Amino acid sequence: MATPEFILRLREKIGHDPLWLIGVTAYVEDAEGRVLLGRRADTGEWALVYGINEPAEEPADTVIREVLEETGVDVVPTDLVRVRALPGMTTYANGDQTQYLDLLFLCRVADGGNSLPRVADDESLEVGWFNLDELPEPLASSTKERLGVVGEWRRRLAGGDGRALFSFGG
Repeated sequence: MATPEFILRLREKIGHDPLWLIGVTAYVEDAEGRVLLGRRADTGEWALVYGINEPAEEPADTVIREVLEETGVDVVPTDLVRVRALPGMTTYANGDQTQYLDLLFLCRVADGGNSLPRVADDESLEVGWFNLDELPEPLASSTKERLGVVGEWRRRLAGGDGRALFSFGG
């Protein structure tokens, strides 16, 4: 789980001070309606794929890159489900502090692309497709929350409102 080079360079200047970062989360669905999850090496929990947006990288490209790097699956982002400033500051073991703006994308497997997940980097212990009624444990609380958000977004979409979810005013 290498820290991106741009963050290392920033940390040389700001130390452990809070750093505002853009993150993406991928809710990837296959043709059978199963969701792609990875069991994280750092926590042992099953989670949706997520990662940090690189400078000048389009967020949708970040989603494609992160899913490929972590699972070997080729995806296409189809919808932006939610934009949210995640609550609270994250403090890592080394003292670095960050807060994230999270962009939650709905994705499908790319036409003609690889759909067979495999552990593709050191961030995951296992990866796989799961039916929503047979999710593995332990499931990260952030993933449980995001699964609910996707469900809410789909209910709104069925009612004719497919706009991305967001909040304002606190």
